Amino acid sequence: MGGVRADKGLMPVKGALERYLIKPGSKVDLKKIDPAEKCLFEEGGKEDYEPYFDKLQAELQHLQKVLYAQNKHRVLVVMQAMDTGGKDGCIKHVFSRIDPQGIHVRAFKKPTEEELAHDFLWRVHDKVPRNGQFVIFNRSHYEDIIAVRVKQLFPEEVWKRRQRHVVDFERMLVEEGTTIVKIFLHISKDEQKRRLEARLANEAKHWKFNPDDLADRARWDEFMRAYEDVIGKTSTVEAPWYVVPADRKWYRNLCVARIMLDTLKGLKMEFPAIDWDPKAMKIE
Repeated sequence: MGGVRADKGLMPVKGALERYLIKPGSKVDLKKIDPAEKCLFEEGGKEDYEPYFDKLQAELQHLQKVLYAQNKHRVLVVMQAMDTGGKDGCIKHVFSRIDPQGIHVRAFKKPTEEELAHDFLWRVHDKVPRNGQFVIFNRSHYEDIIAVRVKQLFPEEVWKRRQRHVVDFERMLVEEGTTIVKIFLHISKDEQKRRLEARLANEAKHWKFNPDDLADRARWDEFMRAYEDVIGKTSTVEAPWYVVPADRKWYRNLCVARIMLDTLKGLKMEFPAIDWDPKAMKIE
């Protein structure tokens, strides 16, 4: 898909939903997806994107209000990335205008002893959205496949079985009324190096640096193969994956906002109808 001219009369990065979609059954090769591309915003750069991003945020804010008021649909956003991939920053910027009453961010860290005593989806299921809610998973049930596979925490038969369970789990959620959008923020190894070095150089960011991240970085190729495999096998019509170039933070934010906006528009939501006449109401 070619670039779309940036025009203040149009919504920006048109076509992100289609360009970055991983079609069901397709083979994923992350090396063929440029993490630094900005082809849907060819006429501008970082210094030009703010007006367009502002327009996307305003539209998202409106549609979330309709989602909350209608109290019919549920939206689950699954956000995955390598370390320093930008999940926190993306969530913070893209969803910053949404009413806190209607959005919840759930983070999944290393499983607790109690969580390990249950099936791997036990800790996930009660955090999915209810009617009218927007829920974002900052990392997710996919950690229990990717990390388990790369770090060889369980045998191959376990993570392969989990891939099948995830597809069934997500299909069940969709059939029960949940819209699922899964986003992989795709950064390059060089960009990760720059971001890790920036954390080391800034004392205020030392808390964000985890020496364990270096061990994962040493397994970069293994993580890429694991992500390619799991994204390819779990991108379905019901719960698709989008691989978004994330070396340029501003472009990443534009694309994620546009993907979310087009997804919400596809729900064709409306404010609930009223059965009374506002003009007949008199406030004493």
